[in-house]
Amino acid sequence: MTIPGVSVFYEIAALLMLASIVGVVGLRLRQPMIVSFIIVGMLAGPAGFDMVRSTDYLDLLSELGVTLLLFLVGLKLDLNLVRTLGVVALSTGLGQIVFTSTVGFVLCLVLGMPMLTSIYVAVALTFSSTIIIVKLLSDKRELDALHGRIALGFLIVQDLAVVLAMAVMSALTAGAERDAGLLEALLALAAGAIPLLLLWLIVSKFANPLLENIAKAPELLVVFALGLAAAFAALGDYLGFSKELGGLIAGVALATTPFREAIASRLASLRDFLLVFFFISLGAHLDLRTVGDAVGDALVLSLFVLIGNPLIVMIIMGVMGYRKRTGFLAGLTVAQISEFSLIFVTMGLVLGHLNEGAVGLVTLVGVITIGLSTYMIIYSQQLYAVLERFLGIFERRVTYREEEYAEGEAGQGYDVLLFGLGRYGRALHSRFTESGLKVLGVDFDPDVIRQWKQRGAAVMYGDLLDPDMCDALPMAGIEYVVMAVPPHEIGITHQDPRIVQIEALRHRGYTGHIAVIGRSEADVVLLREKGADIVLSPFADAAERAMERLFRAGRGSFSAN
Repeated sequence: MTIPGVSVFYEIAALLMLASIVGVVGLRLRQPMIVSFIIVGMLAGPAGFDMVRSTDYLDLLSELGVTLLLFLVGLKLDLNLVRTLGVVALSTGLGQIVFTSTVGFVLCLVLGMPMLTSIYVAVALTFSSTIIIVKLLSDKRELDALHGRIALGFLIVQDLAVVLAMAVMSALTAGAERDAGLLEALLALAAGAIPLLLLWLIVSKFANPLLENIAKAPELLVVFALGLAAAFAALGDYLGFSKELGGLIAGVALATTPFREAIASRLASLRDFLLVFFFISLGAHLDLRTVGDAVGDALVLSLFVLIGNPLIVMIIMGVMGYRKRTGFLAGLTVAQISEFSLIFVTMGLVLGHLNEGAVGLVTLVGVITIGLSTYMIIYSQQLYAVLERFLGIFERRVTYREEEYAEGEAGQGYDVLLFGLGRYGRALHSRFTESGLKVLGVDFDPDVIRQWKQRGAAVMYGDLLDPDMCDALPMAGIEYVVMAVPPHEIGITHQDPRIVQIEALRHRGYTGHIAVIGRSEADVVLLREKGADIVLSPFADAAERAMERLFRAGRGSFSAN
């Protein structure tokens, strides 16, 4: 409720400034903004500086943020993806969901929670944050690695589980409002869904021609998408469903249009801005006394998420024939709960199924798991190096899933081993083959591997950050090892992929020439110290080659005159 004499504008300004300050600290600590913004809410709430006096605007902006988030989730849920999900993504995703929800439910009962609360908390523990995982893997350039692709696959499965969970929540909402049993609630849900589904069919049928006209004015495209999301959310709420499910259906209605990526990219920043207020609101409504009472339970559940979720992923992937390293790196991505977990329990609070203590418990689990799993993903390579000797039980004797990428390429007789088949790698590959050299290409993107194999090229799957990779490579007869991979963004450290492979090759007795890409004089010195024979500089080398051609052309023109 707004308090007379206190300007809402002043409150928003103060909250945004506080969010910026805490966000900078979180950024320095390499924490996702979710954690920072929940802390902002706790600082701004009654237990902190008591800055939040006008709660109406905070609730409104929170609802808009959640609606927009689910609209964008629906926008990404192209129904065609369901048919193209890989076996490993489906098996791992469903296996992790079943394991986490079942064991989590039993664990909650053991901790003394009521049955309904245990169900809510167990389901909340199954969701992992797509936003956080994609951001961290993208920053590490691991999004296209095999474990990154697998992680994205089971995140799609989790997104579909979110849709199902929201539908069940809507059924419970309808039943609660009509004081009906579960069967009656489901029938009421089906009846009430008809107008919403009809509208969805109409919108999806006419979406393409409508958007073709609207897209001529990009700002109108944004307004239309927002209006559609809000309209579906309002209709869903009016029909007895949740606003969240309405927003989700609005997104699905546009998911098959060619404009979905443009809409998603233009709304992403607005989504992030509005979600700030959801997390601030969540933190502001936390009663620190109930949170304090839940610390013990939160630590137990956090350990379960941090350890149990990666373990089940490693077990499933190991059984399916993946290496322990791939299973470990993919498993770390599910070692946290997501923003959807917090939205899910908040909906339970609104329905009266949960109390504030349960919401505070899940929020605390979110802060702990998101905070710690961030470091686990950032330092995944170092963690693997420490734990590798204990992970053998998660790997089959024959890791056939990954060996299929190297099928038929284990023979000898290659002259050049070329890491990286991007633009620079393709150009080098062409020059080597034109010179009569036999080249074996290595890349960490399975799609690139398939494309090159279709052309008849000799290629293998490999990750430069894996020091054991060269054990599986046919090194006999290799005269040149060329790493046509851009310098790692995190700087020159012991985890720089170029240095990892240089040291691994030299340690295993490779005496041939090693060529890598450098970016500075200091880079050149360090790489040579580590064992590189040649440090390439694509831009400088290209400029030098261009100057040679220009001078030759100039002299030719001069002599002709």
